[in-house]
Amino acid sequence: MPPDGELAPLEQSAVKRKTTQSCRNWISIDVKGKKTELGTDKYKIMDRVQIHARDLRILDPNLSYPSAILGRERAIVLNLEHIKAIITAEEVLLRDSTDENVIPVLEELQRRLPVGNEAHHGQGDAEAGEEEESPFEFRALEVVLEAICSFLAARTTELESYAYPALDELTLKISSRNLDRVRKMKSAMTRLTARVQKVTDELEQLLDDDDDMADLYLSRKLSGVSSLISVSDEPVWYPTSPTIGSKISRASRVRATVCGDDENDVEELEMLLEAYFMQIGSTLTKLTALREHIDGTEDCINIQLDKHRNDLIQLELKLSSITVCVSVASLIAGIFGMNIPYTWNDDHGYMFKWVVIGTGAFCTILCVIILSYGRFKGLVGC
Repeated sequence: MPPDGELAPLEQSAVKRKTTQSCRNWISIDVKGKKTELGTDKYKIMDRVQIHARDLRILDPNLSYPSAILGRERAIVLNLEHIKAIITAEEVLLRDSTDENVIPVLEELQRRLPVGNEAHHGQGDAEAGEEEESPFEFRALEVVLEAICSFLAARTTELESYAYPALDELTLKISSRNLDRVRKMKSAMTRLTARVQKVTDELEQLLDDDDDMADLYLSRKLSGVSSLISVSDEPVWYPTSPTIGSKISRASRVRATVCGDDENDVEELEMLLEAYFMQIGSTLTKLTALREHIDGTEDCINIQLDKHRNDLIQLELKLSSITVCVSVASLIAGIFGMNIPYTWNDDHGYMFKWVVIGTGAFCTILCVIILSYGRFKGLVGC
């Protein structure tokens, strides 16, 4: 028995494993593009960005959740393909930073999030002014959407470069190898289409609801809270429940609208989402065209197989007709081969020769008649 206050080795191992599982590595990128590694548990992350546990569960890489862009009181929860992030008005929290597909996103966030950095020099004062007016969360959201759309477009291009030659080769030669290649390609296309469709549906759902888009204006909501503080001089409570936070957010927007502020204007975000909605729609159109090409190839192959099947049926019909005629000849030969006395055979010794010749001519004429009848009825080709 271990001393009081100490855990047994198995219990220590279980606690250590549980702690390791609960502590996830996060990468924080602030408004200056500074990257910071955070080794903290989920409860500290929830308290840091004021989201609920079920929102954080969506970002768990061990669980399979559909693509989602959720607007909360103080954060945007993003689950898009390999990018699982939390965007606030001051920082971006990104997990799975060791993924080879996430590393370029990190670098792009560091390059484009800071306002007035080297990436924007030489582009003109007008573009710099527009960049400064763009909220931090929109710049981060744009980087993520651009990365996702580019990633899916690249996967689609790779699939096209493999699929079209495989389909053309299958059209020229139907073999087990070519059929297996097309089968694998079709499975990959189905999975990729489902992934692209999920992102498309999520963007379309956001574009169809102004309230959902307004929830993504984190800077606007913070400025609205600041104005409420200056007017009422009362402390503001940030709820941890997304449901209550959503209600408060909508109530604050209603109050701001009554006061004359144009808080429901979502034109900037709508233009941003529409741009990437069109881009992901173009990718989906390519996959749709590829599916149509596959369906056309399958129809062509089915036609070829039907033709081969018809040729085999016609060959079988011809052979059956010849077999019937030969059977008639064999029947006659069997009759005359029996040990039966024939009186005409005594007087005409060579009568059997004429019987054989007549039987052959009769069977040949019978075969021609059967095949001609089949051709007349369309059962046998020319």
